[in-house]
Amino acid sequence: MLRLFLLAAPAVMAVACHGNDPARARAAASNAPQTTPPAVAGTPGAKLTEVRSPDIKPDTKGESARPADPPTAGGHDFTAEARALISVGACGDLPPPEGFDTRLLAGHCDVIKQAQRDYLAQWVSPARSFFAEHVPRDIPRKVVYPFAGGDLSTALTVFPDADEITTLSLEPAGDPRDLAHLKGGELDRALKKVQYELKFLYRVNFSNTINMIDAMREGSLPTQLIFGLSALKIHGYEVVGLRYFRIEPNGAIHYLDDAEVAAAPTPDKARPNVRNRIFANAEVQFRRPGGRVQVYRHIQQNLDNEHLKADPRVLKHLEAKGTIAGMTKAASYLLSWDSFSVMRDYLTSHVTWMVSDATGVAPKWGKPAGFEYETYGVFVGPHIQAGGSVARDWRVEFEAEPRRDLAFRFGYYDKHNANHLVIMRKKKA
Repeated sequence: MLRLFLLAAPAVMAVACHGNDPARARAAASNAPQTTPPAVAGTPGAKLTEVRSPDIKPDTKGESARPADPPTAGGHDFTAEARALISVGACGDLPPPEGFDTRLLAGHCDVIKQAQRDYLAQWVSPARSFFAEHVPRDIPRKVVYPFAGGDLSTALTVFPDADEITTLSLEPAGDPRDLAHLKGGELDRALKKVQYELKFLYRVNFSNTINMIDAMREGSLPTQLIFGLSALKIHGYEVVGLRYFRIEPNGAIHYLDDAEVAAAPTPDKARPNVRNRIFANAEVQFRRPGGRVQVYRHIQQNLDNEHLKADPRVLKHLEAKGTIAGMTKAASYLLSWDSFSVMRDYLTSHVTWMVSDATGVAPKWGKPAGFEYETYGVFVGPHIQAGGSVARDWRVEFEAEPRRDLAFRFGYYDKHNANHLVIMRKKKA
């Protein structure tokens, strides 16, 4: 079992929240906190691009036409459960399973579909246009996104043609068997948690860890997985497979087989936090209509030095990927902490191209490792104290760069609510 991340001092614990904002207390489920600027507030003078629905076609030429590695044989097939969760939780275009209250599902999906439409129009469209212009076509097609929380959608916006996307966070993917055991008020309450957290993520472009503890680690539905399924729906992909896995001592993947799944306690025998830890790591196979199979893996892992050194399986798994493309955002500035230097060193030794906000790898570490930086938007200083040690480093970098506008939020805002984004890439020899 993976140990949950606990820091001794409460003040420090509030900051250590992989991929999410620690500065906001838990809010009522009706609205995102009004003190949090919306994710679509652009840099002054920036223009939003025309809003369009995704125009996704089969990829039939160039490097991206090469198939991903074929899926490894074995493992219990949860594709039927994935399809049910797409319909009920992520509100995709699939019929719901029999026996569910259609009025309850319709009410839930009215909320979710509106949030998805708004997010697609207000964030995905301008961000997709930006990254289509700025992401090189020759970068590695294996992507690693540490401190991701429940955010697959941003990775798909940046890297729509990735062969493989791996997200890592403290949150488990969750038990996919839950849905069949929920009815009436229990299902309604579980869906409302999904509604609130998805709306929050889509509105402000990050999540609060204190909320995700309840929604994902303690959730009666596999909320992290539903977030991923919603992202695939928004971006026009179809799901073709779902399996769960653990990482072996040598870093290899072991898919949970039928016997291991049968041995796991059922939803009526154990609390969600127990079962969600068993079903912590998920692999979703997906594709564009008529396209090749791509792979999304989520791994629950504490990324501080103590945990990575005590149990190096996940680090071995990541290192086996070779060179990668990377991203992170809203990561509580943990990559600037000495206690997260192992993950920082992994990125500087394996990444060739990475996008982040100021919670990425700061120039004081990136430049000696052979990277150059390109900045967008404005950064004067961090909006939370956790970034104090790299505040000047980032400010100097932004001041030295030409002013480049940014029409959307990418993770955190700075202390004056300004949007910013950083591209870090290896210098060419």
